[in-house]
Order: sequence, then C-alpha cells, then structure tokens
Amino acid sequence: MLKVAIVGMGFMGRTHLRCWNDLDGAEVIAICDTNIDSIKNSKEKVGNIDTGSDAISFDGIKLYDDFDKLLAAGGFDAISLTLPTHLHCDLTVKALKAGYHVLCEKPMAINIDTCQKMIDATNATGKKLMIGHCIRFWPEYAVTKDIIDSGKYGDVIKAEFTRISPIPTWSVGNWMASEEKSGGMALDLHIHDSDYVQYLFGMPKAVKSVNDTPEAVAYIKTNYVYNGKDVWAVGAWYSDPDTQFVMSFEIKLAQATIKFNCNNDPAFEVVCADGTKFTPEVSSGDGYSRQIEYFAALANGSTGKEIITPEQSRDSVALIAAEVESLGTSQTVKL
Repeated sequence: MLKVAIVGMGFMGRTHLRCWNDLDGAEVIAICDTNIDSIKNSKEKVGNIDTGSDAISFDGIKLYDDFDKLLAAGGFDAISLTLPTHLHCDLTVKALKAGYHVLCEKPMAINIDTCQKMIDATNATGKKLMIGHCIRFWPEYAVTKDIIDSGKYGDVIKAEFTRISPIPTWSVGNWMASEEKSGGMALDLHIHDSDYVQYLFGMPKAVKSVNDTPEAVAYIKTNYVYNGKDVWAVGAWYSDPDTQFVMSFEIKLAQATIKFNCNNDPAFEVVCADGTKFTPEVSSGDGYSRQIEYFAALANGSTGKEIITPEQSRDSVALIAAEVESLGTSQTVKL
C-alpha cells in the first residue's frame, strides 16, 4: 500500500485527493496546508475544469499546518505537492532530501535554475520526482500522441493548439494573478500546450511569439520552429468571468486531420483524407487520475513506458521563458 501526503488543499489539492482515493493500492494518510480553513472549506467548487472533487471526506486523515512537522511525523512514502509555483522548488527539494517521492504540480518551478535544483535533488537522493503535466495523460491527447507516433497517417504538416480561460480568481490570496508567484498566464496556462508540443515533436529550433489581440488580459501566440511542419499554440486569460474555457487542437497529417475541442460533440474526431470520420477509443478517467496512476507506479519502482521526466519538465519551463522573451522583443528566439 502506497501511503501519501498531500501538501496544499486548493483546487489541485482536492483534485489529487479525489484521484488518490480512487486508486487501488494507495491511501492518503495526511494533508498539510498552512490555512486549516481551506481544508475545512474544501468542498467549495473552484477552477476551470470540473474534476468531480467537491464531495470528499477527511475521515482518518491527519491534518497539519506546518510542512516541517509533516515531514518529521512521516508514516508515508510520497507527497503530492499542490502549492503555488514559487514554492515548488524549496519544498520539493526538502521533501526529496527527507526521503519521500514527490509528485509536484506543473509548472515545475518559476525558472530554469530552480528546476535544475529539483533535478539535482532527485538525482542525489534516488527518490522519484515527477511534474504533473496532466495533458500528456489526458485521454484524447494520449491517443493523439499514439496516432502520430504510429505513422499510420503520415507526417504532421501543421498543428494548432488553443487554451483559453477566464482569468483565474479562485486561488487562495489570488496568487495566480501574481507574476512572481505563478509566472503568469504563459507559465501557468499556456505551458500545457507548450509542453505537449515538446512531447509530440521534441524541442523546437526556435520560437516566435506575438500578441495579436488587444482584448485579453494576458495573451500569447507562438510559432514553434521545426523542419517540415508548421506548429502554433495560443494561450489567453480573459477578464470576463463568463468566458468559456477552451482546450482544443487541430493537427493535419499527410492523410488525416485529428481534431479535439472540449466543447464540441463529438469532442474528438479523426477526419481521413477520403472524407470518412471516426472518434478513436480513449481510456477512462482524465489526465489527473491517469497521472496519479503513473506516479504511483514510479514510486513503486515501475519501469514501464516513459511519459514524463524531470528534464522534460525543466525544458518546458525553458520553452516558456523563450516565448516570453520573444513576446517582449518581437524577435525569434533560438533554443
């Protein structure tokens, strides 16, 4: 039985709790949050995706308001770290050095240097570190990766990704709105698609980012430079709370186009060159539950299919840094 502690009980902490509770062979035995009221009030619905995490119980779970006391008390094997981004590095390093495996929510950290400190700590301690890039595990995105890698429909010619959200106001103390704490929209939201671009195609040769809309609170549109394929992604926060959340992509291959839009019916579709359409079969669950399952296997010593590494998570932070630099200078930035 893998025993787990969750650190941070905001939107993602509650989501992790739900996923761990649903996983056979794992048990959450402790929760830590400096704001105990946030634990008591954790049934409030927040966030931009319904994760089904509003009906939860804390029966049999020890509650802590001090991270060091949690580490000292022990009794668990792994930590789900779901705290504001600027806290990821220090607490992850401390947890690894204390002898615990760590699943840290994305993004890995605020900058490349702090990401590297986390990598150095996991290498030095031998404890597993995984960053929760849930889109790599999202059923439709996972199947799309398999389709592309199979070569069944030929090479990718063009790919476009979109992720739009109302500006997040649900974080405790509104930390997501702070560039210093969250890294802003690019590092908090847009990184989902930047990381998935890296997952599909590897790191690009360069990026060119623009802001071609005056309407968004934060907006970035990036061209990822690869040989033989045209790849773009758009990320945006809008101030209107009624803004519809969108995650979508359209990927054109030589002999088919793969389409996904979370608001469409059907949401997922492959359109073949001869005009026929079908919806591929996908796994049950969502990206959150499937990443928890993957991390549990890592913590238990599994050497199955590699989906995410700490180095790749660091590279996604580097990719965002290059995009932000490009946006600020209006220049192409090489990687």
